[in-house]
Amino acid sequence: MLNNYQMPKDFLWGGAIAANQAEGAHDVGGKGKSLADVHKYYPDKSNFEIQAEQKAGMTISQIKANLEDKEGYYPKRYGIDFYHTYDKDLELLAEMGFKNFRTSIDWTRIFPTGDEEEPNEAGLKYYDNLIDKIVELGMEPIITILHYETPVNVSLKYGGWHNRKVIDLFYKYGKVVLDRYKDKVRYWIVINQINLIGYEPFNSTAIPSDAVDNYEEAAYQAVHNQFVASAMLKKYAESVNPEMQIGTMVSDVTVYPATSKPDDIVLALKKNRMEFYYTDVQFFGEYPQYALNYFAENSIHLDITEEDKQLLKENTMDYLAMSYYYTDTADASKNTIKQVSVTPNPAVESSPWGWAIDPQGLYVSLSTYWDRYKKPLMIAENGLGMYDELKDGKVHDDYRIAYLSAHISAMKQAMYDGANVFAYCAWGPIDIISCSSAQMNKRYGFIYVDLDNEGKGTGERIKKDSFYWYKNVIETNGSEL
Repeated sequence: MLNNYQMPKDFLWGGAIAANQAEGAHDVGGKGKSLADVHKYYPDKSNFEIQAEQKAGMTISQIKANLEDKEGYYPKRYGIDFYHTYDKDLELLAEMGFKNFRTSIDWTRIFPTGDEEEPNEAGLKYYDNLIDKIVELGMEPIITILHYETPVNVSLKYGGWHNRKVIDLFYKYGKVVLDRYKDKVRYWIVINQINLIGYEPFNSTAIPSDAVDNYEEAAYQAVHNQFVASAMLKKYAESVNPEMQIGTMVSDVTVYPATSKPDDIVLALKKNRMEFYYTDVQFFGEYPQYALNYFAENSIHLDITEEDKQLLKENTMDYLAMSYYYTDTADASKNTIKQVSVTPNPAVESSPWGWAIDPQGLYVSLSTYWDRYKKPLMIAENGLGMYDELKDGKVHDDYRIAYLSAHISAMKQAMYDGANVFAYCAWGPIDIISCSSAQMNKRYGFIYVDLDNEGKGTGERIKKDSFYWYKNVIETNGSEL
């Protein structure tokens, strides 16, 4: 019975952030400019307008203008100053009993422009100290090698990830960090949310929207190059320390059929299958026929060498990390197979950013991925972004507790039914800058950070009600939700 199900004693409860959304210190220690550093905050635009801009990408002129802009505010350049406060912040997470902490290494702290001959020792020293602190506090470090932190120079000079030269640049960087932390970090995620070329085209591929004639083709070429780079690093990691676990990560964007009409059911199947394409390649080691058909039907021609095919076949990933936030539906009367062509589900409530709150979808996704691959699973991100109100020095976020409780229950159901989930990382355990909107007031954390959308405030850290709730969840190993 599910009610009697006991979580594994070594289950890794914890949380996740990204360097570019938290660290700040954009001009400290020789850091270069990453893609995140050119995302501007627009106070007069709605949540939905900002998210629409993310899907549109960024032009060469926009990138250059934002780099030269001295007036606008660029929130990810400042974050929550985690670069200087990580020790105290991590101690707060340790107080909750965290067993893991996921973060990223910012490529531009190690190779500021991406094509230097030697790494930046100041950047490496920072991550030496950060990872040592994570380990000292009894947490398992989970490190993402690339979390939307491609150097801007790689975008402007090389055109982004569709250029095969970027594979070698990234491989050089990856080898440096694998060598440096081979005895401290067991779990690695090579590339964050490798599938989000529709929702995060610029962040994912580093390709300016006006730099290529066929953006979809360039984006899929970029993903192929990321597959190759991931396989290369998997092979290298085996030679450095076979105990290291190298994973891939996707954002789960499962869709349901909008109705029981056969056309809706078929479209939902095809859309979901084109999301499995990313993991099929990295776990089965070859391109599935349905993806090859899609490319042929849409005049997408990829440069895939015989060497690439052999590399992918021989170096599949060890585990699957996934972020889970919401689900949508597929309506054949108005949607297409394209990733972002979806219809909101009228049967569930949504956040102020339009993200459906659907915990049962997490059960469906975990179960489906497990049945398909039989590979260990990590929930690398899951959380609820909301407007939190600080009143009398407190934040009463019962809505977050309800959201996370329901999703953890769904995870337990999937585990009860056989899915091997070994870690749960709540997204943004301390408030950070939003990836999708560059807002501070889209808050996910158990810890409130007193900063507004323009970086104004004391920066004080304040425990929310959910802080104490999650602490108890970890103490009881998920038996009390």
